[in-house]
Amino acid sequence: MLINLLHTPEKLFVVVALALAVTSCGSSATPIVCNLPSSSSTTCTCGQGTAACPVMPGPEFLYAYSLTGQILAFGIDRNSGALTTIGSVPGPSSTAGLTAVNNQFLFASDGSQSRLYGYSINQTTGALTALQGSPFSTGTLTAPAGLASPPNSSLLYAADIAAVDAFTVSSTGVPSPIAGSPFPSGSSISLAADPSGEFLYAPDADSGGVIAFSIGSTGALTEVPNSPFTIPGETNTLPYGIVYTGLFVYTTLSQTNQIAAFSILSTTGGLTLVPNSPVPAGTNPTAIVFANESPNGFLYVLNEGMFGNNRNMSAYSVDSSSGALTPLSDSPFAIVGFSMAIDSPYYLGQYLYVASPTGIQAFSIDSTSGVLTPLSGSPFAASEGVLLTLVQIPPP
Repeated sequence: MLINLLHTPEKLFVVVALALAVTSCGSSATPIVCNLPSSSSTTCTCGQGTAACPVMPGPEFLYAYSLTGQILAFGIDRNSGALTTIGSVPGPSSTAGLTAVNNQFLFASDGSQSRLYGYSINQTTGALTALQGSPFSTGTLTAPAGLASPPNSSLLYAADIAAVDAFTVSSTGVPSPIAGSPFPSGSSISLAADPSGEFLYAPDADSGGVIAFSIGSTGALTEVPNSPFTIPGETNTLPYGIVYTGLFVYTTLSQTNQIAAFSILSTTGGLTLVPNSPVPAGTNPTAIVFANESPNGFLYVLNEGMFGNNRNMSAYSVDSSSGALTPLSDSPFAIVGFSMAIDSPYYLGQYLYVASPTGIQAFSIDSTSGVLTPLSGSPFAASEGVLLTLVQIPPP
């Protein structure tokens, strides 16, 4: 029997946005990015000094799935972080996955009907238009849940029943199964893609650890040696949310109320448990995001999600060398929510957005302490929004 993931406390998970570390130049209100690949020989000297050309990123948009069955679209003001309503389009009746492919197309999973809803993203306004042929079937006996797509690729992955569904997305937005899909996996309802496009990670309720896949040239998945990577002495962890920071993988362990941290072997994608991991979190941690707002970065975790009497947010600083987590002062924060999104890595994670019962809460992130300060106008109206993803249009 298929499960409505957003209405079942034991199966709650929200797909998280991945944050990618970059370095910005100058101190203007609208930063100029300095750490992007370029064929030019021009050198931009900023921070540690990165050979690249200054680039002005394009507009940024936030999308929210609503329990009303709508996909809500918002524009983000880069100077203030404030949200402006763009509009909405019909979506699935329930979903556990919302992500963009190559900043051009937005997809929402529909596990109850074995399909994917797809939309084109207007590169200037952020408005959504249903793709021709949407919703797209994912095949019989499938129940796509969490979605992930490596940046700047045409690949789309969906956590499914003991498998991962893999698709290539055409220039018109049509997803087609990759040869060999679905690829055997454990019991996962969430995924995290390596920003380089080399690896894919899935928390596994069967082993209580994390399954790691290498991504082939066609997008096909191969489980890496020694996967799944488990936690010694832990037999009842039930990992849910997962996030990849570039050097480390973190997953929430909902039944033991912890966060597990793994370092990554760059050559194979294999994982090694970070010393003194896992660390305590709140009750039933679910959604998790990473903000590279400081030299080390911060990790934010929602506890109890949509249910329970102990809903709050755990927050940690991340040691960039070891991956170790240290709780921030005053953590846990009195912030209640269902899912989160961090603004574009072009801006080093300046703002945090939380889908909550009162709308979308928006916060600025203190780059030194990680403390969250509500933005003017927050919370922003979002009727029953529960699932967030953020899209940064690339520089022109």
